[in-house]
Amino acid sequence: MIPEIISIRHDDGSGFRAAWMDNESSFLHLHPEFEVVLNISGNGTRVAGDSAEIFDHYDLVMYGPDLKHFWNFHRQDESDTGRHAIMVHFRRDSFGDSLLSQFEMTDMRRLLEESVRGIAFPPETGKAAEEPMRRLLSETGMRKMVSLFRLLDILCSAPRYKTLSGEKPDGGSIISDERLTSVCSFVRDNFYRAIPVKEVVALAKMSPHSFSRFFSRSTGSGFVDYVNQVRTNKACYLLRETDHQINEIVFECGFATVSNFNKQFRKHSGMSARDYRAQYRN
Repeated sequence: MIPEIISIRHDDGSGFRAAWMDNESSFLHLHPEFEVVLNISGNGTRVAGDSAEIFDHYDLVMYGPDLKHFWNFHRQDESDTGRHAIMVHFRRDSFGDSLLSQFEMTDMRRLLEESVRGIAFPPETGKAAEEPMRRLLSETGMRKMVSLFRLLDILCSAPRYKTLSGEKPDGGSIISDERLTSVCSFVRDNFYRAIPVKEVVALAKMSPHSFSRFFSRSTGSGFVDYVNQVRTNKACYLLRETDHQINEIVFECGFATVSNFNKQFRKHSGMSARDYRAQYRN
């Protein structure tokens, strides 16, 4: 599967665009624009280059031009509006070399350079970015430009962030991208049941040993741990948004036993499921 090159349409003739993302999983793609995405309420898996990570509320990322990426939203329910995330696209030439060369733009140049491999920001930066990103959805003219600079200032001032992909955009690793995309989509669609490793290695067309090394290198975790993260993420959604009993959620999310659910939930969320739900009910 070769990454699809897409064109971002700027309807108002401006050099940047803001829009809601729906909850339909995207295909592997790339484009020449920079992209900033704030996930406000959904959850799932995001892939950028050779990185695959679970995302949840207030996940904020920035991708540089031509970085292969896709979003894999976990399925919620039929009434879901799908307005979980805001994406902003802009071009480097929207600012011009004369402006970017100014001393005051030093942090901005660094941000653009480091986004080549993708950048993930902490949730507190995501919360700070929500207001200007929401404004970008409706504002026009100079106000829209001011909100963009406000957003970029928040990103430049972030106390910390991490680089996502170990590879620069170069058009390589196409086979690896295809396998990672297929495996992540397969887990999303089948997390509610047991997933034998033999099914996944057959899908990836790799030996068990090779798949284990490939998946760990690409995602930073083992396959079984990744599946448990996906299941825990789905459990978090059900605990927040429904009144389902915890014992029901255990099996809805594919955990074989209540004890294993309790162990995995505490491992990945840092608290019990009961305490997690309580903090959203008070």
